[in-house]
Amino acid sequence: MSETTLVGQLLGHAQSRPDAPAMRVKEHGIWREITWREYGLQVAGFAKQLQKLGVKAEGNVSILSDNRPEWLFADLAAQALGARSVGIYQTNPAEDVAYVLRHSRSSVVVCEDQEQVDKVLECAGSLPDLEHIIVLDGRGVSAEDDPRILFWEDLEAQIQASADLDWLKELCTGRRADEPTMVVYTSGTTGEPKGAMLASANVVGVAAQVAPLLGAGPSDQIISYLPLCHVAEKIFTIFLPLSVGATVHFGESIATIQEDLREVSPTIFLGVPRIWEKMHASVVLKMKDASWLKRTLFDFFVRRGEEIARRRIEGNFNFLDTLVFFLGHLLVFRALRERLGLARCRHPISGAAPISQDLLWWFHGIGVPVLEGYGQTECSGVSHLNPPRAPKIGTVGAPVELVDFKLAEDGEILVRGPMVFKGYLHDAEATARTLDDGWLKTGDIGEVDDENYLKITGRKKEIIITAGGKNLSPEKIENALKMSPFIKEAVAIGDRRKFVGALIQIDADSVGDWARRRGIDYTSFQDLVQKPEVSSLISSEVESANERLAQVEQVRGFKLLPKELHQDDGEMTATQKVRRSAVEEKFSDLIESMYTKT
Repeated sequence: MSETTLVGQLLGHAQSRPDAPAMRVKEHGIWREITWREYGLQVAGFAKQLQKLGVKAEGNVSILSDNRPEWLFADLAAQALGARSVGIYQTNPAEDVAYVLRHSRSSVVVCEDQEQVDKVLECAGSLPDLEHIIVLDGRGVSAEDDPRILFWEDLEAQIQASADLDWLKELCTGRRADEPTMVVYTSGTTGEPKGAMLASANVVGVAAQVAPLLGAGPSDQIISYLPLCHVAEKIFTIFLPLSVGATVHFGESIATIQEDLREVSPTIFLGVPRIWEKMHASVVLKMKDASWLKRTLFDFFVRRGEEIARRRIEGNFNFLDTLVFFLGHLLVFRALRERLGLARCRHPISGAAPISQDLLWWFHGIGVPVLEGYGQTECSGVSHLNPPRAPKIGTVGAPVELVDFKLAEDGEILVRGPMVFKGYLHDAEATARTLDDGWLKTGDIGEVDDENYLKITGRKKEIIITAGGKNLSPEKIENALKMSPFIKEAVAIGDRRKFVGALIQIDADSVGDWARRRGIDYTSFQDLVQKPEVSSLISSEVESANERLAQVEQVRGFKLLPKELHQDDGEMTATQKVRRSAVEEKFSDLIESMYTKT
């Protein structure tokens, strides 16, 4: 079978290096290994079971689960049949789960456990296309709950018995690389999520372009922890490992990610900005409890590290810099990187959302050279990436190979190439609005320098135009605020306003710890927010953020949100992006009070 498809690549590894580790999964504190041959056999066996359940070419199989090997088995088994895999965020409420199942017309859904099954059953009456519910962990689930329920443990013996790599190869013979093999739903920040259809040709091509940039190979170790419904995690859990033969690790849960990072010490690591922000905040807060000597050494070498990182990228690195950084490595950075689980990480990457430049410089300063990239679901997750040997902080890098891009007259970024998607499922109108003669209209606004590096300046629909006529990027302002370990979310306000303001959600853990150390008692999040000391704390953090912003961008007023933003309340997407319009509408009174003189 051609290795231009994901299943073809899997078969290639299963036949050429059958005993090499494809995955490791942590169960009860022990890492269990799954070889490439076992990986291929599981996909073959499950494909045969799905075939028996009536899954056909161009059908859809949904997966509602945390990251685990069975996610990949189900995904590739559906693709082997010519069907399409459909990921559903495990954090989605029942209504959102039903929307994806209904819109995709999935005939089968693979659920992780009772919690996810309950969501499906809650809306079962509105899902006429759904024929089977396969449960991976059947504890607490009864077949009497719904006649469509099947248990993985009951299917497992049949999967093992019917696993046949030759059958899988024959099944996939003639399968075209340009036919859609997966549906990835967008985050839905501005409306209902849309199902972007991606083909093997799209995603295999992306992996083939990214792998050489990162020098990725079979010795690389990757940890899977971000939702596999998101195309960014698919790149590093499925596309890239299948391309180069790297080993993927599945921890016990998202709650154990820090421990898993230290144990695995991945060589390539993807973090969304919130992950890098949390790492930074944890270090900053930890150092507040350190001894005077440790704090002094930390502050000195972090500052020097950032200065050296800037000179290194600018090409002004000298022998004294080498010596200072080596001392910093011995005294501070080595232990810090080990604590973060990034001691072996050659290529730490940030993607999926904009990240603060100051945060990137901080990580570069401690010897964790985070590379920022850019892409959308509709272009298979990557169109630009900072090259490791020539990164430019403040940009998302240069276009990867085979990518054409240009800026429209209004600055919108347009992308064209083999990674551009096949259109939206059941939505020709939206597809026509998004694709123009092969060019993907991203909705992002950007600038390009003389070396073709791209800088994102904002979302087309979210640019703030002040009363004075200045165009500002809310994301830049928000990222400056979120550099504070005490600020979890920020929503910049200011369109047609006389100054820039912000709604701020405090980080409950960090601020709570700060309050307890000062003997400030509180009973709830809302009570904590109302403490005048907390308001003063955040005010000082806003002032610090303003030092990194131009005068017109500086935040002149803020209000603390009385609650934590949550997906269930419609304020966040499944990818934990703020639904700006929903927040502005829900807290309109709070916003108006910020601009009203008292």
